[in-house]
Amino acid sequence: MPTRRKPTRREVLLALAAAALPVDAKIGGVQIGVCGGVSGFAKAAELGFDYYEPSVSALSILSEQDFEAFQRLVASSRIRCDSCNNFIRSLKVVGKEVNAYELKMYMSHTLDRVQRLGTRVVVWGSSASRNVPEGFSRDTAWSQIKTFLKYAGDIAQKRGIVIAIEPLRKQESNIINTGAEALQLVQEVGHPNVKMIIDYYHLHTEKEDPQILIDAKDQIVHLHFANPAGRVWPKDPAEDPGYGPFFEAVKQIHFSQGLSIEGRGTLEADAQASLAFFRKELEG
Repeated sequence: MPTRRKPTRREVLLALAAAALPVDAKIGGVQIGVCGGVSGFAKAAELGFDYYEPSVSALSILSEQDFEAFQRLVASSRIRCDSCNNFIRSLKVVGKEVNAYELKMYMSHTLDRVQRLGTRVVVWGSSASRNVPEGFSRDTAWSQIKTFLKYAGDIAQKRGIVIAIEPLRKQESNIINTGAEALQLVQEVGHPNVKMIIDYYHLHTEKEDPQILIDAKDQIVHLHFANPAGRVWPKDPAEDPGYGPFFEAVKQIHFSQGLSIEGRGTLEADAQASLAFFRKELEG
């Protein structure tokens, strides 16, 4: 019988390092991430999230030195910033103050940055950028949004990124409040790098049927989630009767992309319970 080779010191160290890594959160094919500031990245990786979702607008105002430090942190981690949110910080997409040149320059700069972090999806909610001014034509606003998304899609396409339209509740935005509206916009824009997301919190507030997940399954590239009672991190399937139908639809469409927790909570206090919640809802 051949003698078993004794492992080298390097092999032992590599095995120990691998054993020390947390188990990925990926549940039922869905990748679980969390939204937050750049300071939370390392903790999210430590706790086992599959990716991290920072704000594009926050990344855009970092000095080059600070951004490069964050990029090095991400590059040395087992996870990446697969998605980013809050795309447009202060510029306008709708109204009389739209400056297409400034928008294109801003997007080129910010999408260059997030590409360096491994980002595949950039979420465009950014209500302040798209709210229709009082007395302004909604038809014109809709047309401006389509124009913006077409050139945003072109800029994103060159970097392998998808722009995802986020429906927002009426309390935050006076246009694109439902998944059905976002789907219509995606179809009218007709750009391969312009898709949509569904956020459970906004869907619940707008009382939209989770059937939209099925209707728009080919266009949905991302999900957000929060317990609508206080917009906090979810922890218990019994918190809201709408959870069941939502997750049934997620499973029915075989969704296998990112779902980010976006709500009030902390990694230290809430991550373990929230990850357990998603296991209950997605593994069944």
